[in-house]
This record gives sequence, C-alpha cells and structure tokens, in this order.
Amino acid sequence: MQKTNQKDSFYHLDPNQVLEATQNAGFHPTGQFTQLNSYENRVFDIKLEDKDLNQVIAKFYRPGRWSQACVQEEHDFLFELKNEGLTVAAPFILQNKKSTFMHDQLIVTFFPKVLGRMSQEFSLQDLKHIGKKIALLHNVGARKEFKHRPTLGEHPFDPWENLELILKTMWPDMRSRYQKAAELIFDFAQSEIDIHSFQRIHGDCHRGNILHNGQSGNDSEFFFVDFDDCMTGPIIQDFWMLFSSEHNQEEEDALIKSYEELREFPYQQLTWIPALRGLRIVNYAAWIARRWTDPSFPKLFPDFHTFQYWAEEVEALEKIAWSVK
Repeated sequence: MQKTNQKDSFYHLDPNQVLEATQNAGFHPTGQFTQLNSYENRVFDIKLEDKDLNQVIAKFYRPGRWSQACVQEEHDFLFELKNEGLTVAAPFILQNKKSTFMHDQLIVTFFPKVLGRMSQEFSLQDLKHIGKKIALLHNVGARKEFKHRPTLGEHPFDPWENLELILKTMWPDMRSRYQKAAELIFDFAQSEIDIHSFQRIHGDCHRGNILHNGQSGNDSEFFFVDFDDCMTGPIIQDFWMLFSSEHNQEEEDALIKSYEELREFPYQQLTWIPALRGLRIVNYAAWIARRWTDPSFPKLFPDFHTFQYWAEEVEALEKIAWSVK
C-alpha cells in the first residue's frame, strides 16, 4: 500500500482517522464529532463516553508549520499560565505522559472544551479587566525565554522574506507601490523597534481570541484562547489589535492603566503600532500565499488574486507608510 504524506493526511482527514487518534490518546469517543472553524489547523469537538468527561477538542497541527519542540513550548507556556491562576485551555497530558503524540504523521493534541463567548464590543470596565489579564500573562511570559518558538521579524514573520513571496503573487500593476510602501515600514521598524525588549507574548491578541465566560458578578471573567502564534515579541503586540481602528483615548487608557496596576507599561512602544500594523498586513498576505495549495484556501479567499484585493492592500499599506515616513 502506498504511504500517504503529511499533507495528504492533513488535507483529507476522515472520520476514522479522527476517532482512531482519539482512542489512541486514551479517550473513548461515541463516534459523534463536529469540525470547528480553523484556517490553520484541523480542529474537532468530539463527544466521549467517559463518565467524567463529555467532550474534548482535538487539534491536528498543520504539517511543516511548527516543529514538535515549538508545539511543546506553546503547551508549556499554557501550563505555566494555568498554574498562575489564569484561565486558559491548557492541553491534557495523554497516555504517553506528554501533551502531544503523532498520528498519521501529524502532531495531535487534545484540549478541554472551554465555554465562552466573543464580545462584539468591550466596555471600559471590560477593558480594565482585560488589561490586568494581559499584565498577568506578561508577568509569566517575562520569567523565561522561548528557545524554539518564532520571534517577530524572523521566519515565518520575516517581512523581507514575506515581501519577496508576495511580489511574485500579487497583481503586477501594484508591485512597485506595494514594495515602496512596505520597505518604508520595514526600515522604520528596523530602526525604531528594540528587539532587546522582546519577551514571551500571546502574539495574536485580537478581540476574537479573548472570550467571556458569560457569568456575572464575582464569577465574571475574560480569558485568552488560541496560543498557536505565541512568540517572542514586543509587549505592545498584545495591545494594539485591541485598540479601535479610530483612536479612542478612553479605551487605551482603560487597558493601559489597569495593566499598570500589576506591571509597568512601555509607553515608548506606542510609536511602534503603525509599523506593527504594516507588518501584520504583509505577513497575513504571505500566509495566504503559502497556504494556497491547501484546497480550502482558494474557497476561503476567492478574491486573493484579484485587482480589487491588491488595490485595497496597497492603499492600506501606503497609508501606514506615509505616517511613519
């Protein structure tokens, strides 16, 4: 029988593979499961026959993205945060005494199902709670260093590498403008962002990755999910995606002042936000380009190769470039 490669296993996961992996991990699935939305990995909500555990979330990591050592550091960070009292979905320790195992050449992990809802808007009081949570996360993050996780500015977040890929992919009429704007942003980032200030951070701390448990009073709580992009980077990276697109000083003050109750805030990093926005635009486009052979991506991003898509990307990038020039 011909062996399947990692990508084939990942792109064509079938129910038998999912259930077999669940059994091999030491759980007892009923046979019912639901695939959850995830662009990067394959994630499943699986019902169990176990008396003390009704459901688990199975995560099959995309092959070639992170090494097993990288994934283990993500999990170790989650264990540290959990031990410090932060509510996070830390993975289960499995029968092999580890939080991961290999199944059909794929790294697989199982997480508890954490119930929460995404807030459409944050009140000032919400932001005060979130600011304290970020401070706690950063206090833990500052205690150690990642050895295997990526650093902002390095692969797969190397802007020059990603720009080279994008220029081969994008609409030709837009290349020179896109390149000029991107290089202005990169030059600013290289000269202004102090890499010596970097530490372990969430890395993708946008509003969709902060959930609320839906309870009120003393039991009310916000918590972080999806540490798949946790990295070594600047503290401000875990703030700027929470700020409104239109500058709102009240919101910024609520986040920062509550953060400062537990940890000093690096105000000088506020000037880095435009460059970080620009880097994210470039990195995001490169991420789509790298994933284009995944059968799901042309369906998820049908406009990616259109003139309109790149016209909007250029306009957004130029607006940032002129602000940092």
